[in-house]
Amino acid sequence: MTGDLGFKTLEPLRNVLGNRFINAGVAEQNMISVAAGLTLEGMNVWVYSIAPFCYARPFEQIRNDICHHSLPVKLVGNGGGYAYGPMGASHHALEDYGSLLTLPTLRAYIPAFADDLCSLVPRLQDIENPAYLRLGRCEKPAGQDAGKYSPWRKLLPGNGIPLVLVGPIAGEYWKTCLELPEDARPTLWVLSELPVDDLDTIPGELLDQAIVQGLCIVEEHTAQGSAGQQLSRLLLTSNVLPRYFWHFHSVGYPSGTYGSQTFHRRESGIVARQVLDKLGFVS
Repeated sequence: MTGDLGFKTLEPLRNVLGNRFINAGVAEQNMISVAAGLTLEGMNVWVYSIAPFCYARPFEQIRNDICHHSLPVKLVGNGGGYAYGPMGASHHALEDYGSLLTLPTLRAYIPAFADDLCSLVPRLQDIENPAYLRLGRCEKPAGQDAGKYSPWRKLLPGNGIPLVLVGPIAGEYWKTCLELPEDARPTLWVLSELPVDDLDTIPGELLDQAIVQGLCIVEEHTAQGSAGQQLSRLLLTSNVLPRYFWHFHSVGYPSGTYGSQTFHRRESGIVARQVLDKLGFVS
């Protein structure tokens, strides 16, 4: 199902699915309720829209019709974070997974790279709980292999404090860190599934690094409800204490103006060279 969006993108899917492809029109609240009803009839439903129209406009229907019944509807929000740039705050998704993860049984999936979808889509097809899939533009450096998809992945070895990156912004950090010598760069990790609520799911190598060197988290999302907030709470309640803890995140619109995704990242201080400079890796 689509909320009248996805032109020049979803046509191949529409042609394959035929009458199983439904354009619900600019009526996102109704679309979510219909999706819940179709799921109750035994169908496997995916819902697509620009991210804020997928989670914010129909939030009540997601809460009441999908999550309170634990229905495995897949919500696909395109353009996470500042991806829609100059289209402004109405088209930005800065609090999406934080808001949705307050709802029962829902899990969020934030692929970092286009290749991740080859593993994620078949997996989500068979899940038994609500899911939010947050899409963004792939920024993977040319010629690099991100390896097999998993909720936690080590992208790049280094000799410094580990950086945990959420979503496509990982590609920019990967490209920047490749320009640094291995003994003078951070270790890069990617986190792609939320909530973070089980210490046993976090790689032991990362936990060991955090205790000895510290931990830094970067994401294109507000601090409230963020991966950084979830991870810090889990570590503290588990008595796992990083030597240092940094969290870089979206801060909204400091200048009150709109621009490209990179412009907004820079205003939030989450561009790779800004963070690496603060951590002492570049000057």
